[in-house]
Amino acid sequence: MFRGGRVRVAAIAAAAFFVGWFCVAAGPCRAADDDEPHFILFSGRDIWRNGAFMHGGVMWAPGSIDRDGILLKVVMGGGLYRYNSDNLGGQQVIGAETALQFMPGFKIKRGDVEAKFFMGLDAEEHRLWPDDPLNSLRGHDLGLRVSADFWYEPTDKTMATLDGTMSTIATNHALRASFGWRVIDDQFYFGPETAYFASDGYRHYRLGFHLTGLKTDNSQWSAGGGWARDSDGRSSPYVRLGLMQKL
Repeated sequence: MFRGGRVRVAAIAAAAFFVGWFCVAAGPCRAADDDEPHFILFSGRDIWRNGAFMHGGVMWAPGSIDRDGILLKVVMGGGLYRYNSDNLGGQQVIGAETALQFMPGFKIKRGDVEAKFFMGLDAEEHRLWPDDPLNSLRGHDLGLRVSADFWYEPTDKTMATLDGTMSTIATNHALRASFGWRVIDDQFYFGPETAYFASDGYRHYRLGFHLTGLKTDNSQWSAGGGWARDSDGRSSPYVRLGLMQKL
């Protein structure tokens, strides 16, 4: 079987194993008379001068999604990007990425701090035009990804977040921090944000503002925008948009 086939088979096998383990460990996945939320559906879009990405996923808890306990997070995404390759004498390379993350984890909340921790499968595929043989983000790869998300409400009018993730695939990693105040009759949080993304041989920095927690019906929106710059010396505005819904 070719390498891409082995990646897909391994991903499906890992998903089946962990779903089975969760249901056995936690008992029935959901009782018929249970009206508490067990799922969060989420999606996002992100665009700047040198890349456009989108993702979607689900987070599931055998107990209530709002309580402490074990979680399962599944994310699928992809996009297009470009960079200047030192391996090819500075030539511009266009890349196409698809990714699957399958990560068991757990949630804890203590006072005004909520934390989620995840660790699991990271499956990625990167196609490059022209081919860049020395790029470690090339072809099909399986790896381990860990991530942590922190939400803190120091007062009833303010919030702060810190989110980080790291993968064994090309040691790609990311970190984002934000702070916000409730504005416009407490309809949402608004404030500054900063972010950093990196992998072998590449760095990307952001500074901007975010809107978080805008509710419409059963959905909750978030958005961000500002200025981005990367290690190729290119810079431009960036825009991102997110949506989540509890079920």
